[in-house]
Amino acid sequence: MGRNTPANRKAVKDKIDKKKKKEQEAAVKRKTLLKEIVNQMANKK
Repeated sequence: MGRNTPANRKAVKDKIDKKKKKEQEAAVKRKTLLKEIVNQMANKK
């Protein structure tokens, strides 16, 4: 079985999409955390 079959391509694409989605969610989480920290710093002054 060749590795470049349509089914295999779809599996690989799904894997990459999942990874991208995870990374995006992590980035969003980091951003919100950073914002919260900045807000807390601003509030302490």
